[in-house]
Amino acid sequence: MNQREVYKIVKSLTTGAYANELALLRDVVRSVVDCEDLLVNGARVWRLHDSEPCYVLVHQYGAVQPIPDGYTVQIDQQPVFADLVAHHTVLNRETDSVLQEAGIRWYSATGVGEAIKSGNGRYFRYALAFSAPGKDENVFDTINIIGSVVTLRLKELKADSRNEAFERDLSIARDIQRGLVPDHELTFRDYHIFGMSVAQNLVGGDFFDYLDPDEENGERCGIVISDAASKGLPAATQALFVSGAMRMGIGFQSRIAPLIMRLNKLIYRTFPQERFVTLAYCELTDSANGLVHYVNAGHCAPLHFQAASRNVIGLQPTGGILGIVPDQKFGVENINMAPGDYLVMFTDGIAEALNTAGKQFGEQRLRELIVERAGADSREMAYRIFDEVMGFTEGAEYQDDKTLVVIRRLTQPPVGKQG
Repeated sequence: MNQREVYKIVKSLTTGAYANELALLRDVVRSVVDCEDLLVNGARVWRLHDSEPCYVLVHQYGAVQPIPDGYTVQIDQQPVFADLVAHHTVLNRETDSVLQEAGIRWYSATGVGEAIKSGNGRYFRYALAFSAPGKDENVFDTINIIGSVVTLRLKELKADSRNEAFERDLSIARDIQRGLVPDHELTFRDYHIFGMSVAQNLVGGDFFDYLDPDEENGERCGIVISDAASKGLPAATQALFVSGAMRMGIGFQSRIAPLIMRLNKLIYRTFPQERFVTLAYCELTDSANGLVHYVNAGHCAPLHFQAASRNVIGLQPTGGILGIVPDQKFGVENINMAPGDYLVMFTDGIAEALNTAGKQFGEQRLRELIVERAGADSREMAYRIFDEVMGFTEGAEYQDDKTLVVIRRLTQPPVGKQG
């Protein structure tokens, strides 16, 4: 199971309404253990004691033998709890005799919630421990993603009670964010580009931008689309950060892969918790064969409609989600856009939009819509897709930010000034 699939599973688990933090954590561990694709046979929720340097078992679930209710583990006897603040997620062999007797041999633990001071150190409010039949690095990677998404959701629960002052802050952030959104429409050489973004709340984590890597001669045009996984102000902050970093970085780094690698490190270092950012970057070139370079960092696969064959090809990820691993690599791939071809870039609020029955709009429906509307200009294609998605989701309780950029290579040279 790849990173994006794990992220989608956990994100779906944490979008519901919960009475409190523990209710959310109980639901998460139950769903993770019950998922057949995840090789996890048991889970425990540990909560930091309010006044003593220890963790208390507050919930357990799975096939392992029951552990006594309220069982406590002293931090000085299990230094793994201190390690979580530095590493977030760890993979260890179990050393506690009571837990060993319950059948736990290997486990992955991840810290969730805020890190608070207790005694002489700082520790996560909660620790989720998942046991597996043996040592499995894939389980470790999965738990790492789960911990990050759950931490975001715990923060969102607190955000639900923020007051009017926070609403004013959101309004200011919205105005700043709107000021950074480019004009919808752009013409570059024989390409026509149209983008649009709708935030579900006052501010959102989606954004798109048009970038000029070489302002002097205009031989390239960059289009970036991104989605921050958090909500509200944290998402808006990340979006603003990524947007500014891309705008600044593109002027100093002409090679795409090093630019994205640097951005990945910046996100990792700048956002200790809200590290989930997906991004796709496509660079149009001034070439007769329609050469387009692209990097996909864990984002929804942009769809390339080929006019000659009427096929739709997805531009799959060339690297992982930004901010999870500081030193990960990103590949650069290429396609050729012939006259009449489209490249449709979008966030998951488009393809994964839900209707009142909980059914997704789906990438296949999006592909069919692109084929059906082939021949339309980029503006018409974008509005038709948005209309279909909005109609599909009308009345649904949960909605996500929706962002879409349509690039079309024209069959006739454009008339007038080019971007």
